[in-house]
Amino acid sequence: MGELRETRLEKAQALQDLGRVPYALSYEPSHRTAQLQADHADLPNGEERELQVSVAGRVMTRRVMGKLAFFTLADETGPIQLFIEKAFLNGANAEDPDAFAHITALVDAGDLIGVSGSLRRTDRGELSVKVSAWTMLSKSLQPLPDKWHGLADVEKRYRQRYLDLIVSPDTRETFRRRACLVSAIRRWLDERDFLEIETPVLQSEPGGADARPFETHHNALDLPLTLRIATELHLKRLVVGGFERVYELGRIFRNEGVSTRHNPEFTSVEIYQAYADYNAMMDLTEQLISSACEQVCGSTEISYQGTPIDLSPGWRRATMHELVQEATGLDFHGFANRDQAAAAMEAQGLQVPALADSVGRLLNEAFEQAVESTLIQPTFVTDYPVEISPLARPHRSKAGLVERFELFIVGREHGNAFSELTDPVEQRQRLEAQQARRAAGDLEAQRVDEDFLMALEVGMPPTGGLGIGIDRLVMLLTDSPSIRDVIAFPLLKPESRDRTATVDNGSTEQIS
Repeated sequence: MGELRETRLEKAQALQDLGRVPYALSYEPSHRTAQLQADHADLPNGEERELQVSVAGRVMTRRVMGKLAFFTLADETGPIQLFIEKAFLNGANAEDPDAFAHITALVDAGDLIGVSGSLRRTDRGELSVKVSAWTMLSKSLQPLPDKWHGLADVEKRYRQRYLDLIVSPDTRETFRRRACLVSAIRRWLDERDFLEIETPVLQSEPGGADARPFETHHNALDLPLTLRIATELHLKRLVVGGFERVYELGRIFRNEGVSTRHNPEFTSVEIYQAYADYNAMMDLTEQLISSACEQVCGSTEISYQGTPIDLSPGWRRATMHELVQEATGLDFHGFANRDQAAAAMEAQGLQVPALADSVGRLLNEAFEQAVESTLIQPTFVTDYPVEISPLARPHRSKAGLVERFELFIVGREHGNAFSELTDPVEQRQRLEAQQARRAAGDLEAQRVDEDFLMALEVGMPPTGGLGIGIDRLVMLLTDSPSIRDVIAFPLLKPESRDRTATVDNGSTEQIS
């Protein structure tokens, strides 16, 4: 590969010697390739159209056959063929009578070029630009991955995403859909008078979720800080301040492990609506996601990993108690204490973690072990134990529970929402209990945020709050099995390599 790079450097110098700079300042294409393909679909085979066009993009393939050459050029919208005829190209370039020799000898697959010319439909039906002039825009010093294998090494796809995007239209479509989804969510909320207001990423007291934060330090202020683990507590401060509908769509950071559904840096949208409760937020969630799916996918009926999923409104709603009893036969309403619940779980072959120190925590364990993976169609799981929901309002009619739901689709959580706890005295008690758990060794337990409690003492209206994980929703709408497939640049361990190391060229090594 070092020899290939040196050869390409020599070609870059040859271009320079010819007065064709290898790295251009700008270029103005008249059309994108998809536009040409659509506008001239009626051009018959073997005929030409004298319309002059110019396109720019990356050379993906090249074939030189004597006095003819056929390149495939691709821009963001797709490919088009370049029909390069020696006599025609040389004759059209009085200042460079060897233009054909130069384009065939000095342009490699991977180079970015601009071409102009007329349109021709080949005898085989391929719409082509009949090239009359060409310009080198950027000389590539590295080869593209083998066209027959692409990037087979999964880790290379994530480390060198630029290569993955070049050779994989499916990857480009995934990130196009992601961008469309984010726009659709913002548009839907904006149209309903929700305001997006940015909240701090650097925080002195991380809160709003059970998660371990990343820690950092502000040198000038000599102040320990963390990256935010949620936007919740600051958005609630805005509701206290008089904004009745607020949201933020942005990056969240949690110092946790990685898996097919977890990345330490991810994107969520949190939404808060004054004078609403968790029932209203269920309706909002259903409408928002089904509308976004319709815009991104063209339908609310999709397929995920071979399983049909129907996202049209009318999703199932069931309590955690009901679902656990359906799956295990265990009625957690009937257990007098933690030991009874633990013995019943063990009799059913369920694990009993030591940190699950109450009936409510064991109920959640039973749900995660026996129910969660079975919830394939969209399901709102409601009425959670108070012990695992420190920011949610007590249930209006069920002791020991809170008005909370989580949305599950294809066996994983996609959203989390509450009727928000607005009683500052009870909120303090809940957070102090969390902080005690933290002192006992639970590093994901929440802390006491005195300023947030002060805001609640000023008075917060009844409020419904909702958080939706954008990455997991993108996974669902793009049929992607791993969260790394939908994050353009996922977090990876550093790779030790020489700065001139070459790119992957068709390795078949896989990572688990």
